[in-house]
Amino acid sequence: MIRNILICTTQVPFTSGGAEGQVSGLRGALIAAGYTAEIVAMPFRWNPPVEIMRSTLMWRLLNLSESNGKPVDLIIGMKFPAYTVAHPRKVLWVIHQHRSAYNLWGTQFDDLSIHSEGIQVRDFIQRCDQKFLSGAKRIFAESATVAARLRRYNCLESEILYHPPPRSESLFAGALGDFVFSPGRLEPQKRPELLIEAMSYVRAPIKLLLAGGSADFRRYEALVAQYRLRERVELLGYVEENRIVELYANALAVAYTPFDEDYGYVTLEAMQSGRPVVVTSDSGGPREFVEDAATGFIVSPEPREIAAAIDKLHSDRGRALLMGKRGQEKVRSLNLSWPQVVEKLISAAT
Repeated sequence: MIRNILICTTQVPFTSGGAEGQVSGLRGALIAAGYTAEIVAMPFRWNPPVEIMRSTLMWRLLNLSESNGKPVDLIIGMKFPAYTVAHPRKVLWVIHQHRSAYNLWGTQFDDLSIHSEGIQVRDFIQRCDQKFLSGAKRIFAESATVAARLRRYNCLESEILYHPPPRSESLFAGALGDFVFSPGRLEPQKRPELLIEAMSYVRAPIKLLLAGGSADFRRYEALVAQYRLRERVELLGYVEENRIVELYANALAVAYTPFDEDYGYVTLEAMQSGRPVVVTSDSGGPREFVEDAATGFIVSPEPREIAAAIDKLHSDRGRALLMGKRGQEKVRSLNLSWPQVVEKLISAAT
């Protein structure tokens, strides 16, 4: 009988994002279903790369068979290297692997191959994944993008298990505004610079509103100044939750252009808000839900193409509304729910 469950994940101190929300959402759903659930998280460092190997060893050395006299009936592993932990009843719901050893290797976002020991550490990561992922009772992937990586790099099959975004209950469709909204951290892999540059080619009299913090805010302020877009691009920084929901509801469209993202709440939240979405062909998870020219536009990661998509939506607001409605219908058809996630994970362990 399964009663006590530990969710194992890694945490980068002082950082919070979609992965942390997913882990928290899972714990809440398990508790709501009558289970005792706790999160076990250890800080994760990747620089220098030897720290990755140490982190993996720490997880392998943990004994999570019981705690304070209570047996641990199930481990749910979420991220590398937490999912390498040993337990006789372990189910994985993979948010992502250590991406620098896989899909980011050799790209401009690769922070591993630049080190002299990079190849050695990459091989270590891949061997660990091959051995310890395949030892789980079942592997679920949070998106088709993550499932494809597991298949491509590790020859491992997984079942796609989508979950609802954290703002699902509060999102609504408002009136079409005269701005494009893009929420998320301002960082290189999210590529906000594509949207900023795109606005220099947009002909329609609309603004771009970027919401999210950044470790290098001045870089993006400099880009706005470089393209002379101070009147057309607003860097909002941190925005309160109720304001985020309003911005989704009243945007003309939502644009999201990361590189090979794992899942991407932004697309789903935009569609739940009845807004068309502009994503790029290499965005990964965010583009899984977008049907080109039906619920939004899938374009090349080129500023001019992004600008053309925005202009199309502004020139035909009726079409933009229709795309938004189709997006809402698409999300409804997915029947995303936490009880379904819990049922899948528990069933896989029994």
